[in-house]
This record gives sequence, C-alpha cells and structure tokens, in this order.
Amino acid sequence: MKHIFIAIALLLALPAISQNDPAAKTMLDKVSKKFKGLTTVQGNYSLTVTTRAGKPAGKKSGQIFVKGTKYKITEQSMQILCDGKKVWKYEPAANEVSVSAVDNSSGAITPQKLFTNFYDKDFLYKLNGPVTVNGKKAQEIEMTPTDKRKSFYKVYVYIDEAQSMIVSSKIYENSGNIYNYSISNLKTNAALADNMFAFDKAKYPGVEVIEQ
Repeated sequence: MKHIFIAIALLLALPAISQNDPAAKTMLDKVSKKFKGLTTVQGNYSLTVTTRAGKPAGKKSGQIFVKGTKYKITEQSMQILCDGKKVWKYEPAANEVSVSAVDNSSGAITPQKLFTNFYDKDFLYKLNGPVTVNGKKAQEIEMTPTDKRKSFYKVYVYIDEAQSMIVSSKIYENSGNIYNYSISNLKTNAALADNMFAFDKAKYPGVEVIEQ
C-alpha cells in the first residue's frame, strides 16, 4: 500500500523542497499551493508495471477520494477507508475487514502527509523540460531519493503546467520493475458525504472484523 500512497501523492500534489532546481521548485510550489486550496479531490488512477526489459508485469486501476484528513481508495480486490480516526481495509474476496487507529507518528505514511509535507528533504530534483504524455504536453521533473535504502532509486513526475496538476508519475524500483501511474477524470471541490469514509458493517453481511 505504500506504493499506492506514494504514487497518488505524486499524481495529485507534491510539496516544494529546498536546495534544489529553482525552476522545479517554482513549479512544485504552484502544484502544492493549488492542492492545499481544494476542499475535496477525487479521480481514477491506473497502474501498469513493466520489467526492465519492457515486458508487462501487472496492471490495476482504482479510485481515490480525499476530504481533509479523510480518504477512500477502492480497487477491485480491496477498499481502504479512513474517517480521520480509524482506518478500515476491506478485502471482498475474504469478506474480511481489518480496523486500526490512525497512526499519527512521524514515520507513518498516510495520504494527508503525502499531500502536504511528507516529502520535505526526501528528494533531490530537477526540471528536465517539456515532454508529451498521453498525447498532451507536460513538464518532466526527475527526482532522486536522498535515502539510498529506499526500494526505488528514481521517480519522474509529469505536470500539466497550465492546470498546475501532476497527471502521471513513473517509479523505478531497485528490483528493475517500473511502475507507471496516471490519473484521469479528476474532480475537485465536489460535495463528498462524511459517511462515505467510514466502513458500514451492516452493508456487508457476515463480514469478519479484525481489530488491530
């Protein structure tokens, strides 16, 4: 799940980091400022995985909804819901949901932290310039993690400069796999009910609840 959170954060917003390429910093500042000014964000995301040799290694898609400290991520094989206090991870195939308290420790990974200040001092980055992504113009920013113990060694993000939004990202793992994420049907400031971010046991007859 860390990969999903990291990628979605890169797709939607990435805060600025000091002591890097000034042009990239300016661009990321605009993306971060825009995201922080939104009340809600929702969209579809897709992932394709390829090997170093370019062979397909996996594919999946899902939806994400964010409202303040609340979020919901849905895929065919899983749902993750958070109401700001609790986190539910539901697996339809097993009709099983695990419940845990939100981890507010400094090392915890949550969409909120990824959308705000989680990446401070974690990357060195530079602006590579204009490229074409899915037939549209975008600016490519190359990012290298400062912590060499990370499971990935390079990240590329692609920004729609006119919209100040990140539209896709590419993560290069040490294993050789390449994760390509993209987002579509992005909607902002739409009305999202608070109860959509909490798991309603009554809607899932026979569900096994595992408290963590």
